[in-house]
Amino acid sequence: MTTSPDRDLVGRDEELRSLVGRLDAVHEGGVVLGLVGEPGVGKSALLTALAEHARASGFRVLTARGAPSEAHLPYAALHQLLRPLLSRADRLPERQRESLLAGFAMADPGAVNPFFTALAVLELLVDAAADAPVLVGLDDVHRMDPPSVDALAFVARRIGTERIALVRTARPGSLSADDETGTWIEVRGLDEDASRTLLATRAPDLAPAIRDRIVRHADGNPLALLELAVALEHGRPADPDDDLPMTARLERTFVARADELDGAARVVLDMAVLHDGDDLDEVLAAAAIVLPAAGHATAARPASDLGLLTVHGGTYQVAHPLIGSALRRAMPADARRSAHLALARVVAADPDRAVLHRAAAAPGPDETLAVELERTAGHAHRRGAVSTALDRLQRAAALSEDPGRRAARLIGAAELGYELGRFAQVEQITAQVARSGLAVRERSRLARLEGVFHDGSRSEPADIRHLVGLARRATTDDDVDLALQLLFGAARRVWWRDPGPAVRDDILRAAHEVTLPADDPRVLAVLGLSESLTVAPAVVHGLEQWPADAHGRPDLAALLGVAAFCVGDFGRADTFLSAAVGELREQGRLGLLAETLALRSWAEINTGVFDVSRSADEARRLAEETGQAVWAATAGVAVAVVEALGGGWDVHHPLLGEAEDTASRTPNASSSLLAGAQLARGVAALGAERPEPAYGELHRVFVHADPSCHRVQQLWTISYLADAAVHAGRREEATALLRSSERLAGDSPAVGSSVALEYSRAVLADPTSAEDLFATALDGAGRAYPWHHARLQLAHGSWLRRQRRTAESRAPLRAARAHFDASGIHTWARRADRELRATGERGWRPATRPRERLSPQEAQIAELAARGLSNREIGQRLFLSHRTVGSHLYRVFPKLGITGRGQLAAALEPQALSRRD
Repeated sequence: MTTSPDRDLVGRDEELRSLVGRLDAVHEGGVVLGLVGEPGVGKSALLTALAEHARASGFRVLTARGAPSEAHLPYAALHQLLRPLLSRADRLPERQRESLLAGFAMADPGAVNPFFTALAVLELLVDAAADAPVLVGLDDVHRMDPPSVDALAFVARRIGTERIALVRTARPGSLSADDETGTWIEVRGLDEDASRTLLATRAPDLAPAIRDRIVRHADGNPLALLELAVALEHGRPADPDDDLPMTARLERTFVARADELDGAARVVLDMAVLHDGDDLDEVLAAAAIVLPAAGHATAARPASDLGLLTVHGGTYQVAHPLIGSALRRAMPADARRSAHLALARVVAADPDRAVLHRAAAAPGPDETLAVELERTAGHAHRRGAVSTALDRLQRAAALSEDPGRRAARLIGAAELGYELGRFAQVEQITAQVARSGLAVRERSRLARLEGVFHDGSRSEPADIRHLVGLARRATTDDDVDLALQLLFGAARRVWWRDPGPAVRDDILRAAHEVTLPADDPRVLAVLGLSESLTVAPAVVHGLEQWPADAHGRPDLAALLGVAAFCVGDFGRADTFLSAAVGELREQGRLGLLAETLALRSWAEINTGVFDVSRSADEARRLAEETGQAVWAATAGVAVAVVEALGGGWDVHHPLLGEAEDTASRTPNASSSLLAGAQLARGVAALGAERPEPAYGELHRVFVHADPSCHRVQQLWTISYLADAAVHAGRREEATALLRSSERLAGDSPAVGSSVALEYSRAVLADPTSAEDLFATALDGAGRAYPWHHARLQLAHGSWLRRQRRTAESRAPLRAARAHFDASGIHTWARRADRELRATGERGWRPATRPRERLSPQEAQIAELAARGLSNREIGQRLFLSHRTVGSHLYRVFPKLGITGRGQLAAALEPQALSRRD
């Protein structure tokens, strides 16, 4: 009895119809699908059938299959997928092309940047889709190398407007959060009728009784149905233990089949399942070392005849992943070690591959191998294969003879896990290390990692003081970099939720003990984060020593921006952060870019730039993509504030709810996030002229027992509270809070605090002193901040009208209304107009702003296009494909009432084109 060669799918009509229907929808936009199911259930067969339909329908079909032998090779699956398109690589922007080719070891490995590589993949696929729709078929994603998986997840999130379908298969429980993009469909076993039909088609000679036994044991798994039929044909048991999972049952049948091979063929097969590639000559050369008779090509033929190996010229493939896992499990330890050592000899010209085989053969700890693996981890890291580097460091740790070296390598792996945003893996590694004895430096590195995904897991005084103590020890050991990393982590926790003056003072003293210049950006950032109110003059003096671009160092510019922001020097913060943003884009450092954009969005709010397309919207999207929940929430609250100013009162804004959910999950960040949420609600209520609710929302930031209380943000909230208090009859209460804020700010407050305090003093003043205080404020620090100056003009004009000085009130009210109207701050513009109407003035017509018809991303793209950037340049800048950029512009033109790119500059506000990043 033999099985039929007919490979038509049986019992999958419904599933295939559904997949074909989804695939055909690719002409309306990108399709991202996944098939998940147990081994042998037919995922690959469905994917193959879908690919055949796609080819017949005119699709360009690109495929890759994951294999354990290549899972450790960075970008192996990506290279397999893109081979047909590599001739197009010359069309890519230089940095993308260099990064992609370097990842394939075809260029300088130092050029690899994971995000530029992913963007290059996206561009190649999008270019191909311009000629014909593209199907990307990824079989066994869970077996692919992690750098390829990361790049393809990046692509999957960005093909919404492209003629690209990306379809993956995977086993249950093998998916990470990134892999789960799109719709996943569970593939189940065949029903009984389909199972019988499949057997009748593929093994027509089976007796009915035997067919019944197979159907009963196979449970609808197509691979099991066919393999059990083959087993019976060759006289092997067809009904292994029913208590075993189907995977284990199938593995038994494969091992039994392999046991029929002669000695030479079995050596070749065992070598093939341990090999890390598909080169048959390498397998035969290694097999000859173990058994000379196994070194000839004919030795592989019996395994091919039995359906265990598939040979194509000089390459081979193990017929099914379960064959490899079954044979590796069944192989005696001595035979496995001998095979790996033989493979190491054969691939000795490639040291990275050779050391992996020698490590696999190691019977126990081996420091020499551990050092070599650590070296290969460094090579992988330089190639942008961070996840591969992490895996090799963990293997190096397992082979370490010295417990201290083992711990150091594991902590290094955890630090790489942080770079990748792998929360669970970092937690697992750090928990493992925490149970072992650590040297002081490793304890410090471990402490820095605790809660790192949430800017510190807790802000309890004891936890922060522990970090400070470790920093002091690092300072004593002259490990300045580690000392400042620890102090920065401690200071960040202080910023998010204040632990009290004693802890803040402790950080200040420790920072001053580090032997660095007072204007070192790291020191300034630590001082600003930990005690921004009392050290503001010293921090501002340090900031003044630096040029706007921080000498071309984005990491330093970002730190200087943090320091400036914390002390309320928002103009300088915006300058430094903008310098950092530009360089971080160029370097593809998306994690730090998201954080910097989020912080800049709040600097913009305080300087009167209310445009979510400049920072806040992109920061929120990037932070969500890079797993930075706190920064996503921070940017989300900024978006809510801007929308409150431009729209109206929405106390239940969904972004504020998301921020509060994040605060509940990360208690250390609660007061800062919640204070921002209260500011958003208060500003929205003020714009809607609901002063009593506004006062209630804003007042919570000043109540020590309230989770929203935040000592620094009280200074940034006081002017809005004063505004609400005047109209809600709460002047005395607000005046008491103003006095408290003045004591907080000290004798030399930074410019941001001065603006808020001058405004509040004037607004809350009694009639006898108000005139002078308004004059002081109008000529004070707020003149440099148009939003705050316009608010002051509105307040002054309103005060003059209430004093029956109607004619005098009109000029400041008109100026305020004009600024609010031009800036899109509609709620405040309407407030100013109502005040003017009360003076008898009529006839105002709000300005029309075509730009407001655009989404934030459309506005961002339109501004860049108006500055003369090409679609490809915009795409690289925003980590999008050039065709996605083109699609956005296609929608932008009619919204702006224009017909071409050359009209964009005139259609957008002039100030939009002067932005620096």
